[in-house]
Amino acid sequence: MIDLSLPAPALAPLLLGAVLSNGEVSVMLTEVEAYAGSDDRAAHAWGGPRPHTRDLFAEPGTLYLYRSYGIHVCANVTCGTSGHGSAVLFRAGRVVAGLDEARARRGTVADSALARGPGNLGQALGWTLTDSGRRWGDGWTLTPGREPAVISSGPRVGVSVAYSRPWRFWIADDPTVSAYRRSPRIVPGRWDW
Repeated sequence: MIDLSLPAPALAPLLLGAVLSNGEVSVMLTEVEAYAGSDDRAAHAWGGPRPHTRDLFAEPGTLYLYRSYGIHVCANVTCGTSGHGSAVLFRAGRVVAGLDEARARRGTVADSALARGPGNLGQALGWTLTDSGRRWGDGWTLTPGREPAVISSGPRVGVSVAYSRPWRFWIADDPTVSAYRRSPRIVPGRWDW
């Protein structure tokens, strides 16, 4: 059983190898990113609850979905303490069931790229913003899988504040892991907390 009451930085590496499923498509997680709630300047929870982040502050085991760059639907699972806004972003994975459905949703890409990157993972699963707020067991599950042999960690992707926290975790040398992209807005030494 996965303990979703753990803080995001502790939970995130434990999710590597876990299987995320919506009943049609199942993805073994190979890359995740931790966001520590309202104390984390890079988190959507920074500044407290707002109408579009209400699901982020729900009890642990709730999906929080958001649209990135107006295009991609990205998914997180809430964790830690209710009301804190802590979550783990599902960044990438390997489709392990429902391959034909994932291919139909993603088009003509290599199988290793079907769920590479948080927007692609959301698309492979067929999630929309209406799925935000669903609790574990309400149309989706997250179950333990094989523990990876080697886990790597490093800075989170695309954040310009609290950027040096090594809260991105991935299975080393896995071809489904997305490339690291440093935010072009980073000013070294500024807002790194």
